[in-house]
Amino acid sequence: MREDLLYFIWRHNKLPKIGLRTSSGTDVAIKATGIRNHLAGPDFFDARVEIDGQLWAGNVEMHLKSSDWYVHHHESDDNYSNVILHVVWEDDIAVFRKDGSQIPTLEVRHYVSNLLLDGYRDLVENAKPTFINCEKDLKTVDAFLVENWLHRLYIERLEHKSQLIAELLEASKNDWEAVLFTLLAKGFGSTVNGTHFLERARRLDFSVIRKVSNEPFQLEALLFGHFGLLGEADCSDTYYLQLQKEFRYLAHKFDLDEHPPKAAFFGLRPPNFPTIRVSQLVQLYSGRHNLFSELMALETKEDVYSVLQITAGDYWEDHYTFGKLSKKRTKRLSEGFMDLIIINTLLPLRFCYAKYTGQDINEVLIALISQLDAEDNSIIKNYGRIGSKTENALESQAKLQLYSNYCTKNKCMQCAIGTQLLNRNT
Repeated sequence: MREDLLYFIWRHNKLPKIGLRTSSGTDVAIKATGIRNHLAGPDFFDARVEIDGQLWAGNVEMHLKSSDWYVHHHESDDNYSNVILHVVWEDDIAVFRKDGSQIPTLEVRHYVSNLLLDGYRDLVENAKPTFINCEKDLKTVDAFLVENWLHRLYIERLEHKSQLIAELLEASKNDWEAVLFTLLAKGFGSTVNGTHFLERARRLDFSVIRKVSNEPFQLEALLFGHFGLLGEADCSDTYYLQLQKEFRYLAHKFDLDEHPPKAAFFGLRPPNFPTIRVSQLVQLYSGRHNLFSELMALETKEDVYSVLQITAGDYWEDHYTFGKLSKKRTKRLSEGFMDLIIINTLLPLRFCYAKYTGQDINEVLIALISQLDAEDNSIIKNYGRIGSKTENALESQAKLQLYSNYCTKNKCMQCAIGTQLLNRNT
């Protein structure tokens, strides 16, 4: 059993309206359950509880065992001085506030129906799923509830992605253009080189990009060199040697590392080679000084596509690596790749910028991501296998958040789907 079952019992009024008593035999009546607190401090704020005929207003704390109060050191924490009721599954010890006064304790195990307990155990403890706990019942859940829950999960996912953006913003002294470049570098690095490109971009002062953005060849040399693509000693390709020479000059001028770690090629299809991606990134920034403002104003995928309709440089029409000819082919960004940039870079950045400027554009973000096709991966395929069709990228992103943060952690009682399944049968 987990504490979240207690939260469910309390929040959904699963305790009797009459006949409740504290461990000391005092009558208890719950008038208002309060507001669930997901941060530090008591579990519920602003509850209203009548104890022995007197109405109390304050906070409620919950534990599986009352002795957990001391395990968590609440007795010395001022945040818990206004707890009016301690709700526990098992009362194994008296609990006192910091000032020495005893806190009334409500032991709920004698008041919870067997039907509810059996439903909880079937969902959380005894389930033997091939994928997720509720896989047999998910398709029976109210569609409107699922839709609203997925919208909330998507915003939650944006909040999660905001952590990196906040770090980058602080490091750049609130330079949003610099943050955009770093995130785009990570995105252009994709799965294999994403971390490498991110770390290299973090080590490059964006002011250098600004200084050379009007000189395409210098920008090429800078990014190819800084991202670890000019470190071969035995390449005799003329273009390569020119870039290498220019990078040495720029590295000396701007105090850059002349021998950065190399980017990876192994496991990548040629169109995803880091050489191609860096060249495309160069083309995106060549001659541009306000890319952030430009992208933040766009509201449809077609608008974003129009900005990202870039190709790798001329040299790369018949190359994938330096010095080795290949069949001539224009290297454009695919719609699938542009969708990933929208999902993982532009939308999180717009979300953070809106919060920074005091705007609420959640509906705009939901509208934009809903225009994109759903992602195709094993998790989304498994949802489809159990009857949950994924219509667009909003739903695929939300389901990834659902799976990684709720399903795999048995947080069914914190999930709108799990709580409805338990609620409707109890």
